[in-house]
Amino acid sequence: MKQHLQHPLFNIVSQTAAELNLQVYVIGGFVRDILLNRPSKDIDIVIIGNGIDFAEQVARKLKVKLAVFKNFGTAMLKYKDIEVEFVGARKESYRSDSRKPIVENGTLEDDQKRRDFTINALAIALHPKESGQLLDPFGGVNDLEAKVIRTPLNPVETFSDDPLRMLRAIRFASQLNFVIDPLALAAIRSNVERINIISQERITDELNKIILSPKPSIGFKYLFDTGLLKKIFPLMANLQGVEYIGGKGHKDNFYHTLQVLDNIAETTSDLWLRWSAILHDIAKPHTKRFEPGHGFTFHGHEDKGARMVPKIFAALKLPLNEKMKFVQKMVQLHLRPIVLAQEIVSDSAVRRLLFDAGDDIDSLMLLCKADVTTKNEYKIKKYRSNFELVQQKLKDVEQRDQIRNWQPPVSGLDIMTLFGIKESREVGIIKNQIKEAILEGEIPNSRKEAIDFTIRKGEEIGLKVVENII
Repeated sequence: MKQHLQHPLFNIVSQTAAELNLQVYVIGGFVRDILLNRPSKDIDIVIIGNGIDFAEQVARKLKVKLAVFKNFGTAMLKYKDIEVEFVGARKESYRSDSRKPIVENGTLEDDQKRRDFTINALAIALHPKESGQLLDPFGGVNDLEAKVIRTPLNPVETFSDDPLRMLRAIRFASQLNFVIDPLALAAIRSNVERINIISQERITDELNKIILSPKPSIGFKYLFDTGLLKKIFPLMANLQGVEYIGGKGHKDNFYHTLQVLDNIAETTSDLWLRWSAILHDIAKPHTKRFEPGHGFTFHGHEDKGARMVPKIFAALKLPLNEKMKFVQKMVQLHLRPIVLAQEIVSDSAVRRLLFDAGDDIDSLMLLCKADVTTKNEYKIKKYRSNFELVQQKLKDVEQRDQIRNWQPPVSGLDIMTLFGIKESREVGIIKNQIKEAILEGEIPNSRKEAIDFTIRKGEEIGLKVVENII
């Protein structure tokens, strides 16, 4: 292990441990990630003694500022590219109505027992006399090799004490592509109601980490199968299920959504595009209808879904800003490129898509490609070929007509100046006519052509030119 502790910080910590004659250990995620060959910039140091006093000595030697949190008995410093937290070893006990523990001083073993999972309870000694020694009382190394998420102590008590650990177990399984130990999985199922004591912000933070994992469906399947998804995001859980009437059914929208999410995770790490994948069909249960002779339909689910996005973001404490508007736009438009890929693509339809999507057109195309989940190889090839045609058409039309983030070549002020009128309904009508004419290809996207068009439309409703605006 010594070869992994070559960072100058560890030399200072080791030297300080010797000077103060204290047992000091690096513990948790940093040790786990060493064994998994994963990069890690967060280091937790446990001291058998006063963690803050020890941290002050280290910070002085490193000549960096130290943030002290006396209420928690912790201190934190940043050194070069890493963040280090110091804490005295402790043991914890819990009340049933809170995940905040009652803390007492303890031994290293006490500190390892309070860790959430065996793979996070690994410690490496930093005192020079035992430097590099790995302490693994709960078989964390074996669990890393077996790719298993397991708790050091009884999982029922572990999850009852701090129910956030249930989400963390699923998050680690999703991030690392591990399985959750059957006893731990059963304990999550029996403790589902305990998630109610966790703040929405904490829940959403873990949910976002699951969404950002390499294959998010791993986490969401665990969330669904344990009953947690029904508690924390019921709208998504409600997508699950297939109904048959007269031998006609529809695909399971929950598992389709997971496939779309995995597909898009292969092409982008953008959290909000991944949220768009999650929400693109969220309104299908609300718009499901059975039409005799045809089957199930979900007409308008994109419009309904877009209207649902703000409430979903508010409930999950996600940001109600441009990120939300982006997701709303993706949900609203997600069918448009697919429809274009099924039909003969007109310039007019392409211009309208560019106008509505603006700079988000590339993100929208990624989402639409991810939305193709058919197992039929012929259909896959057909869709891909058609999508390529649509993308080429998008490039050609944009290059020629410059519709993306379009600004009208003739403004409302121009119209008022041209005809010597005040702001009125007529101004709005003419502005809309200009936009429609350009999108339909009746006139080019140029100021001169737009002014000529404006004069013609004004004359049709009895307006006369009073000032030249060219």
